[in-house]
Amino acid sequence: MTRTALPHLSDDNLIIDTDSYKSSHFLQYPPGTTRLFSYLESRGGRYPVTRFFGLQYILDRYLTRRITAEMVEEARSLIEPHGEPFPYDGWMRVVNVHGGRLPLEVRAVPEGTLVPIHNVLMSVTNTDPELPWLVGWFETMLMRVWYPITVCTQSWHIRQIIGKALEQTCDDAAAELPFKLHDFGSRGVSSRESAGLGALAHLVNFQGSDTLEALRVARNHYDADIAGFSIPAAEHSTITSWGKEHEVDAYRNMVAQFGKPGSLYSVVSDSYDLKYAINTHWGETLRQLVIDSGGTLVVRPDSGEPPAMVRLAVRALAAKFGTTVNKKGYQVLNHVRVIQGDGVDEQTITQILQNLLIDGFSAENVTFGMGGALLQKVDRDTQRFAYKASAGLIDGAYRGIYKDPVTDPGKRSKDGVLDLVMENGRMTTRAYYTFDTDFPGSLMRTVYRDGELLVRDSLEEIRGRG
Repeated sequence: MTRTALPHLSDDNLIIDTDSYKSSHFLQYPPGTTRLFSYLESRGGRYPVTRFFGLQYILDRYLTRRITAEMVEEARSLIEPHGEPFPYDGWMRVVNVHGGRLPLEVRAVPEGTLVPIHNVLMSVTNTDPELPWLVGWFETMLMRVWYPITVCTQSWHIRQIIGKALEQTCDDAAAELPFKLHDFGSRGVSSRESAGLGALAHLVNFQGSDTLEALRVARNHYDADIAGFSIPAAEHSTITSWGKEHEVDAYRNMVAQFGKPGSLYSVVSDSYDLKYAINTHWGETLRQLVIDSGGTLVVRPDSGEPPAMVRLAVRALAAKFGTTVNKKGYQVLNHVRVIQGDGVDEQTITQILQNLLIDGFSAENVTFGMGGALLQKVDRDTQRFAYKASAGLIDGAYRGIYKDPVTDPGKRSKDGVLDLVMENGRMTTRAYYTFDTDFPGSLMRTVYRDGELLVRDSLEEIRGRG
């Protein structure tokens, strides 16, 4: 039996990048509704402060596209058989009246800004009184900014933990800090886009990454030539392919290939026995070769309990290669360093740094590689993100919109036309009960209007706001 191929649906149709039920909402707002206002906030969660990032990518990548009649027809052909009504006339108005440009206005805090929870981060309103339901239609897409914000926020908070340890134990903390948390997360995320956007969110705070997708996203959407850096590194296959009896030859090859003066190169050293590899292969057979190369060997444990393995590695390397005591009285390994890339999260980082301090070693001896915990072990509820309508214009009159469930007071939403301002030295959300305001003293900016991206920040500018 020959089957007729179904028509292919476009990957670039913005209209169908929403939740199904959104298509019925144009029939649900009160008659006479001409304006809606929605906002994004973090209602709490793991961290008390968020670092805003990623909206520019979403706007530039998606909402600068033009809606076409073909998109409208395609969306209707999918949504109506799916069981939902479809606002065909409204979408054709976007095409015919607005030239395909979305009649929306988006305001937001500058990317890279640190904002306490419970404050407005972004707002959206319509610029065509015939199409107020568009504000809700794009909630699905715009809400996804929770992901880069959450990754950026977690990364920033870990930066504070590492930075504090470096300040206490290192002579030049400012030079060390940007490369102390390296992104290993590309293979552990759900998509190429998640890899690029999540890894770039991390690079707002640090400069080390093995996620090439982040560099592409940074160049295309944030005017960054090379957003992050990596070093040559071994994996288990490149070591074990030599065979257990030739493990030392695999290590010798790494020194020969990459051990140049001033260089850094990482070698996973637990394929068989980490303690033996450090004490015998690195610490005896290859010790002088490592020293004479002029490069810095970075030994990587990759199994066992992370704090214990790092402690073992640092102590063993200190015994074999010696240490130098820095100006702050802490030991710095000679010729070698350690990178821990397995089981790394905020908790293990904190424990490892505490162990270094107890043992009298500087935090500069260890770098962290973070994968799934950095880019994948977060969700929308990590910081409890919400996108809610808070104001409307109905029959020409302003109306506050909010929810206040008695079963969960923490979900009460804000009402008003919202803005972020500085009052008494603190960021706070200000509510206007009218659409007729020019937002005096605002910390937010209009970044998008009627299909055009109005503000394009560089990664360098964004990093500077931390």
